[in-house]
Amino acid sequence: MNLIDSLQINKRQIPEHYVNMDEKELKERAWTVKRKLGDRLFVPGHHYQKDEVIQFSDATGDSLQLAQVAADNRKAEFIVFCGVHFMAETADILTTNEQKVYLPDMRAGCSMADMADIHQTNRAWEALQAQFGDTIIPLTYVNSTAAIKAFVGEHGGATVTSSNADKMVEWALAQKERLLFLPDQHLGRNTAYKLGIPLDCMAVWDPIQNRLLFSGDLEEVKVILWKGHCSVHENFTTNNIEQVRQQYPDMKIIVHPECSREVVALSDMAGSTNYIITEIEKAEPGTSFAIGTEMNLVNRIIQQHPDKHIISLNPYMCACLTMNRIDLPHFVWCLESLEDGFESNRIVVEKAIASKARLALDRMLLQK
Repeated sequence: MNLIDSLQINKRQIPEHYVNMDEKELKERAWTVKRKLGDRLFVPGHHYQKDEVIQFSDATGDSLQLAQVAADNRKAEFIVFCGVHFMAETADILTTNEQKVYLPDMRAGCSMADMADIHQTNRAWEALQAQFGDTIIPLTYVNSTAAIKAFVGEHGGATVTSSNADKMVEWALAQKERLLFLPDQHLGRNTAYKLGIPLDCMAVWDPIQNRLLFSGDLEEVKVILWKGHCSVHENFTTNNIEQVRQQYPDMKIIVHPECSREVVALSDMAGSTNYIITEIEKAEPGTSFAIGTEMNLVNRIIQQHPDKHIISLNPYMCACLTMNRIDLPHFVWCLESLEDGFESNRIVVEKAIASKARLALDRMLLQK
């Protein structure tokens, strides 16, 4: 089920009194429901969430990690996922039939995941099969819809995370001559380049124009990158790096691999959210960092490491707008709805899609 379908099913809107409620009362209500439901309730919170929401999380982390933790928590009947739509979908795929997954605000989507819908992907696959024959295996970043994960599972491929992308691209190219990487072109390009695949062996599939963008010999193509991106990470630029180098010559620049190839190339380090957190945690006091990732997380890292000089690589960066739709009023409304027996904002992935998507997830998990 995609976000539009879910929005149509979940007609119930947040009552106005939650929006007008003061923060103190909202917090008291949230803690009251958490205490009442006890082990029946589990709240995963993504790293990019606001502090006002993350304080109620039972676990924090990246999307797949949180879905796995939720699946391992068999005591939890209600899983209120503080993240975005595709994350809640993954949690529903991995959890049992007895567990129910909810998203506090159904508008919390992901622009990257929305850049590859199943209709575009089917058209692309047909065209690429006609061009290259049965030489392509698909991989999808976990930041994708359940339908895309199911497509990849059905065609022998797997999911990847920003932490294991190297391993999964190597696995894919051991299966087939070429790979199609969805939906983030930057993670795909950075990973393939790191593994030694030249940029001139990478093509880009444009789903809007419905055509392959490549100027060389098609026989040389090894990686086909879907033309998608993270709206947050694409806003870090080489100009940002030049400004940091000029102002703070000794500062280390660490970025997420969803940033462009040019930004990653000029940075000192690049890696997943957990990689960024770990590198800063183990750095010596007095170390300075410019971080190229989501602003809520950067601000939290700054607060947690007063012994280090930490800034955002882009000082004008905004937090992830869709992730920030999960706010305290929506969170409390979701909890109290559960307490009152309402099923609004529940995320349910159709069984046929879930089973195929599970194939893609399991193939990745088997590579660990």
